[in-house]
Amino acid sequence: MTEQFRCELVSWKKMYHMARLLAAKIKEQGFAPDIIVAIARGGYIPARILCDHLDINLLTSIQVTHYASGASRKKSALLIEPLKKDIHGRKVLLVDDVNDTGQTLELALQHLKSFYPAEVRVAVVHDKQISTFCPDYYVAKVRKWRWIIYPWAVIEDVSGLIGRMAERPATPAEAAQVFAREFACRLPRQIVEDVYALAGWSSGPKG
Repeated sequence: MTEQFRCELVSWKKMYHMARLLAAKIKEQGFAPDIIVAIARGGYIPARILCDHLDINLLTSIQVTHYASGASRKKSALLIEPLKKDIHGRKVLLVDDVNDTGQTLELALQHLKSFYPAEVRVAVVHDKQISTFCPDYYVAKVRKWRWIIYPWAVIEDVSGLIGRMAERPATPAEAAQVFAREFACRLPRQIVEDVYALAGWSSGPKG
């Protein structure tokens, strides 16, 4: 039996709109960062949009792993790619897509502070109420937990979630129906077809 929980699919259009709102919130509070640090991989695209709207040229990243595809969470967050840019004395904006448990952001913030920046503030698109960490900026508060599928990770997440099913649906059309029932999320036909094609699930149930 598949573990049931709700998923939300975010479109590219909505994501861009939310990133614009995030930039506006940062501007309204008068914070002008010298550099943006994205948390790879989810923070890459929101961070780049913020660079555009905040007129920031300096962008770098660190990588922290906590979740794998299909909402599978590891025991604890792990820093696997440390900071390689000098941020000493600089105002830093740390960016990720979502604040879920808070472990990723807590670890990332602790890591950045070890380089003695002037200030570090944290921005995310979605802030889940269950988190132990409070970001400085967010666009949407997620009060009832759900797995958010971002457009840059849609194949990875959908294939991971389908792969967790006790019996994989035989066709993309059947998979879309099961996905809607199990995760309360309707997927565009093309997404499910792409998942099956890229995974090589052309026909037949999981054996």
